[in-house]
Amino acid sequence: MKQAEIDRQNLYSINVQQAFRQAADLVAEAWVSFPEVQAVAVIGSSAQQLWKEVPRFSSYRRARTEVWHECGDLDLALWLDSLDRLGELRRASARALLTARENSTGFGVVSNLLDIFLFEPGTDRYLGRLCEFNQCPKGKIDCLAPGCGEIAFNKVISEFKPYADILAEVDRSLLYRRGEGRLRSALDLPTVDGQDRRGTSVPGGS
Repeated sequence: MKQAEIDRQNLYSINVQQAFRQAADLVAEAWVSFPEVQAVAVIGSSAQQLWKEVPRFSSYRRARTEVWHECGDLDLALWLDSLDRLGELRRASARALLTARENSTGFGVVSNLLDIFLFEPGTDRYLGRLCEFNQCPKGKIDCLAPGCGEIAFNKVISEFKPYADILAEVDRSLLYRRGEGRLRSALDLPTVDGQDRRGTSVPGGS
């Protein structure tokens, strides 16, 4: 496998993660005006420093060639005092992403690539997911899960339980906290060894 192809895939994975992080900043900014929003954080692979792995592509598997992990979606943690306006929060995030896509020539993040985990402030108790559909119920198979939609736009996934460590490193990836304001940009989170936060090669990189 040619090194140029490996380099292209590595750069693509970095750019995808950066696009997700930029989207995280935009969504967090869209939510700060909601008084019930107590905190917002990036979680999952979009918050982590990328790691090397053999991807799903057959050519890479055959050669056992490792490249940077490719993020598949954007996971956000959202702490809320009230679940009364989940529909409005969903619309605010969708508008922010739409505006970003209209003004971007690169990788555009759409709402179905956004996975928002809802938590109770103070206890970190998992409350559900913010539904991506534009009405509740939508009449989709997902809507048939027991308890789904009992609170409008609170998506329930049957038998789902978040990983015990889902919030393990959240202090370093908090974007916003009520009373303190914006804490950081998601773009300032570490990317990969040998890369700066914008994906530019630096001395000593692999």
